[in-house]
Amino acid sequence: MRAKVTITTLREKVARGEKITMLTGYDYPLALAEEKAGVDIILVGDSLGMTVLGYESTLPVRMDTMIDHAQAVRRAAPTAYVIGDMPYLSYQVSVEQAVANAGRFMKEAGCDAVKLEGGRNVVDVVAALTKATIPVMGHIGLTPQSIAMLGGFKSQGRSLAAAETLIEDAKALEEAGAVAILLEAMPPEVARIITARANIPVIGIGAGPYVHGQLLIVHDMLGFFEAFTPKFVKKYADLNGAIRAALAEYIADVTSGAFPAAEHCYKMQPGEAEALLAKYNIG
Repeated sequence: MRAKVTITTLREKVARGEKITMLTGYDYPLALAEEKAGVDIILVGDSLGMTVLGYESTLPVRMDTMIDHAQAVRRAAPTAYVIGDMPYLSYQVSVEQAVANAGRFMKEAGCDAVKLEGGRNVVDVVAALTKATIPVMGHIGLTPQSIAMLGGFKSQGRSLAAAETLIEDAKALEEAGAVAILLEAMPPEVARIITARANIPVIGIGAGPYVHGQLLIVHDMLGFFEAFTPKFVKKYADLNGAIRAALAEYIADVTSGAFPAAEHCYKMQPGEAEALLAKYNIG
């Protein structure tokens, strides 16, 4: 088993020029696969609202739901750096509520950090969580919890003014105590500037190659979510295709009587099955 991945591990990778790997994880089976593959960071993302629960956005996801999934991921991945994603309205109402909810990720689920969306508008929350010894990953760019304000799932930072806003947001998050920053759906030039100015790990999802590491939604990269595919996703497998083929074969086998075969059945002691059937006039 590898050594536990900590924030120090991530900082050391950045210092050595090694890329950080990060994927979302929502349940025990997938998180176990990610742990065994050696993924550095597993984000228990509120994206599970769409990929797992079938909502049209991340907004309906509840704090209790996030805790349940984070606990499952932690059990599967004891050495990965596990980050709990703060769901909608779990940190926006008040700083006190934010600390209480973030503390649940640490205390009940054993997470290593929490993630929240926003830039300068959430620095007071980041500072309070940091003071409460709760490590925070900031998240700027396309922030899914703000889709009503953004007008949908749209890339950000594509004008000079918008880019400079993101650059300053990133610096403000770091100064407030964030231990890492996630950049989503922005031009690589903007991410390059943010990364060059940062003294903390910077991860990108649709932010180009110049960041310290990459994140993908695991259901996207495995071909396991078909509602839509963002421009930045590379599909490494077609699990849905494989699953549909397996289901079709199962249906055909059951319908034809090919399953279950003898090798799928339990056996009684020699001669006892025949005697039992004869006793009840079966056969």
